[in-house]
Amino acid sequence: MMNDALQYAQQHQARFQAQLHELIRIPSISTLSQHNEDMRRAAEWLVADLLHSGFERVEVMPTGGHPVVYGEWLGAGMDAPTVLIYGHYDVQPAALEDGWSSAPFEPFIKEDYIYGRGAVDNKGQIVAQLKAVEALLASPNKAPVNFKFLIEGEEEISSVHLAQFVRDHAAMLQADVCVISDTGMRDVETPQLCYSLRGLVYMELHVYGPSDDLHSGTGHTIHNPAQALAEIIVKLHEPDGRIAAPGFYDDVQTLDPAERALLNEDALTEAYWLEQTGAPMTWGEPEFTLVERMGIRPTLEVNGMVSGFYGEGSKTVIPAKAMAKLSCRLVANQKAERVYQQVRDYIIQITPPGVRSELKLLSSGEAAYTDPQHPSIQAAIAAYEKGWGKKPTLYRGGGTIPIVADIQQILGLPVVLLGLGVGDGVHGPDERYHLEAFRRGIDTAIYFYDEIAHSHQHTANGA
Repeated sequence: MMNDALQYAQQHQARFQAQLHELIRIPSISTLSQHNEDMRRAAEWLVADLLHSGFERVEVMPTGGHPVVYGEWLGAGMDAPTVLIYGHYDVQPAALEDGWSSAPFEPFIKEDYIYGRGAVDNKGQIVAQLKAVEALLASPNKAPVNFKFLIEGEEEISSVHLAQFVRDHAAMLQADVCVISDTGMRDVETPQLCYSLRGLVYMELHVYGPSDDLHSGTGHTIHNPAQALAEIIVKLHEPDGRIAAPGFYDDVQTLDPAERALLNEDALTEAYWLEQTGAPMTWGEPEFTLVERMGIRPTLEVNGMVSGFYGEGSKTVIPAKAMAKLSCRLVANQKAERVYQQVRDYIIQITPPGVRSELKLLSSGEAAYTDPQHPSIQAAIAAYEKGWGKKPTLYRGGGTIPIVADIQQILGLPVVLLGLGVGDGVHGPDERYHLEAFRRGIDTAIYFYDEIAHSHQHTANGA
């Protein structure tokens, strides 16, 4: 069965690539209302593809915003495991004037990469999953597991309606494991498997002073809100990079030496990171390695600041207000609401008496974790070894995919982040996806579903 599927995938690789081009050409930008019809077209493209593969039930299902595409094939039978595959068909905005070398929704191939908005985030990876399943269903004995697809259209706008959709359709979405291919690898020869994601608290800090902007000749008579904002921001961290808010680290788990050693098998060197970032030096808690700072430690970052006059030329004012965007990345056991309250209370404490501050919570998502010893993670490791030819490096991701924690909490499923993304330009110009990763990704997914079937059978036999 598996060999038949792998052969099918090899024979149809050119068509698979052409289909990815088709989907990239649809500008499914979820945040811009003028692309609502394109969102519908992308959803209908996915429906047609699932029906072509032989899915028994396929629907475009409404949410409070853009629709969800749901597909179901249960032909493996009641005794076989069921896999829920999640992905998203929406993309970030893209225009030639953003710095693209060519039209962002006209994909083209250059030096083993496919270029186009959504190529790696997430159309390339979800198409790899779709084609792996197609190959399995085209085999004489069909697939060894049951499949359910949940493909949303709002991931790039924080999945605002998906958690409620999952709650409302929990019975329909029941499975044994959830698989998400929306993470990446450092390069095409280095498979990496993420088993943890950080949570997120996104906030807006407002500092208010006088009722209106004042002539700067009145300076040093009132506290300047822009300066007060700077004073607050300076106090958010200790000199060594630790976050100064009382209680911030109370819920942070101390990792055992074995897992720290596992994480540090990924030898992310300072030289490599400085080359990648273009920064003059690294910064942060010195007792933790770069890999650990990105995965097992929480953060508090300033994402942007604005105050007063910042246009061309000069305008001498004392601004009436100042604003900063702040975000925290959370690790396992930390809760978003509690962290927001800790930061809010600390900012109240350090706000200078001559101004008033307000911290608004804009959005949040919880951290997610799957034990690397879980059978589904072990199945993924085995699949990467076969599909990529080497064992993957395991890591804790620094980013956030809110639906991962929602699926864990609402459906009670282990989540495997079967990342197939090798490329760059995600959310920026000239987004691209390595075609060899696309090919290996299809094979790895095929191997993974075979491993899941054998793991389930092994457990059912009581071994």
